[in-house]
Amino acid sequence: MSRAVLSLGSNLGDRTAHLRTAVRSLGRTVRAVSSIYRTPPWGGVEQPDFYNVVVIAEDDGVDPHVWWERCQALEQEAGRERTVRWGPRTLDADVIMVEVHGHAVISDEPDLILPHPRAAERAFVLRPWTELDPTAQLPGAGAIADLLDELDTSGIVRVGHVD
Repeated sequence: MSRAVLSLGSNLGDRTAHLRTAVRSLGRTVRAVSSIYRTPPWGGVEQPDFYNVVVIAEDDGVDPHVWWERCQALEQEAGRERTVRWGPRTLDADVIMVEVHGHAVISDEPDLILPHPRAAERAFVLRPWTELDPTAQLPGAGAIADLLDELDTSGIVRVGHVD
């Protein structure tokens, strides 16, 4: 069994619709979806706030690259254009971590670094993830609840659900 923690975010167009479509596109693999959180942009580019969710998904026999390919496909379906690093986007889909048969996958391949190299710094990932699994661990970094305690969460507001 392969289990993935995915982070989805949108700050262009109908943000909720982009998230809803992405979650639905993941289909039967979805085991849990967090609430939607409005979060300030990250990375220093002036832009609208994001809507973010975390999805826990499972699929038999799927390797981490398949999760990455699925995230890339979700972004393409949403019409994402990569013009400015950390800039506005219809959909950002990231693989945060993958477990295969209960063991965390560690990867330093150029196209797939696992766990996600900046996940421990991103409250917009950790806050929705703690909603789904407050005891989760980020390999190499520790308990996500402890990591979240170290971050500024003042701009993060729960705004709804994907449905």
